[in-house]
Amino acid sequence: MNNEAVSFGVGTVALLIVLFYGGTFWISTRIGKKQENADDYMTAGHNIGFGVSAASMTATWIWASSMYASATSGYTYGISGPIHYGLWGALMILFIYPFGKRIRAVAPRAHTLAQVMHVRHGRSSQLMLAGSNVVGSVISLMSNYIAGGALIALLSPFTFIQGVLIVALGVLLYTLWSGFRASVLTDFVQVVAMLGAVAVIVPFIFVAADFPTAFTSGAGNLTDQQASFFSSEAFLNQGAPYIAAVLAYAIGNQTIAQRLFAVREDLIKPTFVTATVGYGAMVIGVGMLGVMALYLGLEPAEGDLNNLVPQMAVTYLPGILVALFFIMVIGALSSTADSDLSALASIVMTDVYGQNVAGREANPRTMLLIGRVTMITATALAIAFASLQLNILDLLVFVGALWGALVFPVIASFYWKKVTNTAFTVSVLAALAAFLPVRFAWIPTGGAVGLVVDVLAIVGAGVVLGLMAFGFFGQRVGLAVGVVTAVAVAPFAFGAIHEYATLSGSLVAYAVSTLVCWALSVRSSEEFDFDELSRRIDDFDDATPHAPTPTAAPTDGHGRGDDDLDPVH
Repeated sequence: MNNEAVSFGVGTVALLIVLFYGGTFWISTRIGKKQENADDYMTAGHNIGFGVSAASMTATWIWASSMYASATSGYTYGISGPIHYGLWGALMILFIYPFGKRIRAVAPRAHTLAQVMHVRHGRSSQLMLAGSNVVGSVISLMSNYIAGGALIALLSPFTFIQGVLIVALGVLLYTLWSGFRASVLTDFVQVVAMLGAVAVIVPFIFVAADFPTAFTSGAGNLTDQQASFFSSEAFLNQGAPYIAAVLAYAIGNQTIAQRLFAVREDLIKPTFVTATVGYGAMVIGVGMLGVMALYLGLEPAEGDLNNLVPQMAVTYLPGILVALFFIMVIGALSSTADSDLSALASIVMTDVYGQNVAGREANPRTMLLIGRVTMITATALAIAFASLQLNILDLLVFVGALWGALVFPVIASFYWKKVTNTAFTVSVLAALAAFLPVRFAWIPTGGAVGLVVDVLAIVGAGVVLGLMAFGFFGQRVGLAVGVVTAVAVAPFAFGAIHEYATLSGSLVAYAVSTLVCWALSVRSSEEFDFDELSRRIDDFDDATPHAPTPTAAPTDGHGRGDDDLDPVH
């Protein structure tokens, strides 16, 4: 262990910042075009190859918040905390691809999911999905800037706010001109650096902290639940809410959808499988630093759990590895922040200007200007909100649960012809109305109210696992898994699950949106033709070459596509 924690001078931090952001800016200039294309700015022509797309998906999912939140989970819940954070997060990447294959098959040239919802349902559904993504991406930007500001303040004489400004302006510098194209290319470099750094840093800290000895001597710092690999407290407070939250991220998040629309269609499966492995390995590894801190009896600097990871690094690493750690975290937060900027630009370009302002008269040059102005505005907002220094783990779970209200209506809209705009809109609003009071304990959940929450949460658990099974194995298996799950958890959850506000709130959102959407759609006369999606959604720039449009899936005569009934292979 170092006698004194490593601290860099202004010059050293400035050099590291210049090397990192100067390098990423140089990379972005190498791909820059004198006249950028609006569609390339948003989706890179729908034709990104495997290596870049897999690296970009991995880098986007691995953000500074993932590292910090995984370590916070380890410090809070003990040895199973990072597993509950990293494993479920990794599996959720895997669960994206079957739905992604269906989405790309019916809307091959889409730019945002909200754009598809506009054609599928109408303006209200589009704006709901777009609005939730604006909120989610600004919160994501804010949390990444918080992580960067905390790191720079801990390692140097710079203040937290100065650190936030440095990171925010650095990301904006290399993303502003080429948008999504710059984001995916720099992601490749960033993910290689991050994975290499983790492979060196975590084992080094393990040895430097003499953790084999601390594992025995520090056992008294843990409660029985923290010391148990099968901790029910860890599962109910971290694992289960995160399973629900990350499925919502996968379906509702534009940063994920943007990569889905950008990767070559035949490479969707290998891209997301590779990202699953990369994310799990890195995030679980970094999360173990929180477990080490718990055994070592380390108190977070200033009582802020966001400081745990950098605190472990500066305490146990030599200067050269602290510099490597610094680059790792800056790379992680930048890879996600640039994705959020690109996502926000795409939403405003496509869903605000392209479809609700200009319509058929959308000017690609105007769209590019709007995209860049959006990035600048979002950066300013995120900087302002970052000064609040909110807890990153709470933000992640909250946004994920909020998106849970959208999951079933969005998925159903790609498979079931009967889903209407009214069903989509009312189900999402009803789910939010149920989620917020439960999540924030605005109403007492004792007595009859608590039992209603329990019943809805049990249904929600069935919906979550049922949707996962449906994606891979089709409708019948999905229904069977959903019913079996609800029946299996009922004896344990009834009368108790309402006591876990984060978990029950998320599951209630899933249950209410599913029940209301189904009830309003099942007797609907709607018979949507999915061919309309590929016919009405096109590139905005006429010069963009089109990929062949796939044939829409045939239906079984009852308003359901074949994808609704058969496994995805």
